[in-house]
Amino acid sequence: MVKTLEWTDAGVRFIDQTKLPTEEVYVTCGTYQEVADAIYTMIVRGAPAIGVAAAMGVALGTRDANANSVSELRTQFDQICETLAATRPTAVNLFWAIRRMKNTFESISSQPMASIRSALIKEAQQMYLEDIAACEAMGRNGAVLLPKTGGVLTHCNAGALATCGYGTALGVIRSAVAQGSKINVYADETRPFLQGSRLTAWELNQDGIPTTVIADNMAGAMMKQGKIHAVIVGADRIAANGDVANKIGTYTVAILAKEHGIPFYVAAPWSTVDLATPNGDHIVIEQRASSEVTHFAGKQVAPTGIRVENPAFDVTPNKYVTAIITERGVAKPSYSESLQELGRKEPVPA
Repeated sequence: MVKTLEWTDAGVRFIDQTKLPTEEVYVTCGTYQEVADAIYTMIVRGAPAIGVAAAMGVALGTRDANANSVSELRTQFDQICETLAATRPTAVNLFWAIRRMKNTFESISSQPMASIRSALIKEAQQMYLEDIAACEAMGRNGAVLLPKTGGVLTHCNAGALATCGYGTALGVIRSAVAQGSKINVYADETRPFLQGSRLTAWELNQDGIPTTVIADNMAGAMMKQGKIHAVIVGADRIAANGDVANKIGTYTVAILAKEHGIPFYVAAPWSTVDLATPNGDHIVIEQRASSEVTHFAGKQVAPTGIRVENPAFDVTPNKYVTAIITERGVAKPSYSESLQELGRKEPVPA
């Protein structure tokens, strides 16, 4: 399975997801600023991967800071965290990871600087291992929900490329296939960045899992024809009431699934669940550059000067969500109660 990111002595190494599926290129970010740029430009993307990337960026920046005292190191550490936090606003994993690194710093701030730097690197690497373990547990928890045979639709990419390995929604699919299910995946293109056709199809093709790419506006027709028997997606933030922020277009798919009586599942690690956000109305939606819509493969496909809306995410109300699959278990309505219950469970060990 492809390594989305990894810690090295030279810096944080990423597969450049903007080059897929035609080129498999890896880049090493030698500074925390380069890590921040990799997150912003979507060299690395997917909520869980963004979180761990940010943690590694914090560790990298702190390791290389030119501070002469713990006080100076704290000042630089805060600036590093601020820079990484400013990259993308919707995925809560980013802020969860930075907060965890801050807590680690505070817990050892009385120790020598070398110990602080070493501990932050160790914490980021631990988060990497925990993410893979969470995805594998998610796969086990969710596999039984998917059909033994039939079509499963997914939107955007919630696979190994969106995590540290194995994947969330695709991890559930991988686990179901490993248990003998005969699944054909329908991958929405996921415009305008095409994470479905470029990334999901590339991943599943490598795994030998039958996959069919469809344009985003074909999902309803495929459902009406009986080709799709379940939908499973990832998430960038899940509110306390079960409202789900995910890649733009997810809300449309959820409505279509409801209309056709098809279960709509969300798979995400517990770090994506934001119990401090009461509902989806409080989730900040990232707005991206208009050029992602007006241009395709470097070619202009819309009139010069035309107004463009390009929200990166939308919010699916909880009434359209059949179940939320996490490494701690599966939450079902009422989510205000079931998510709180899962929150009281012990984390899955790495």
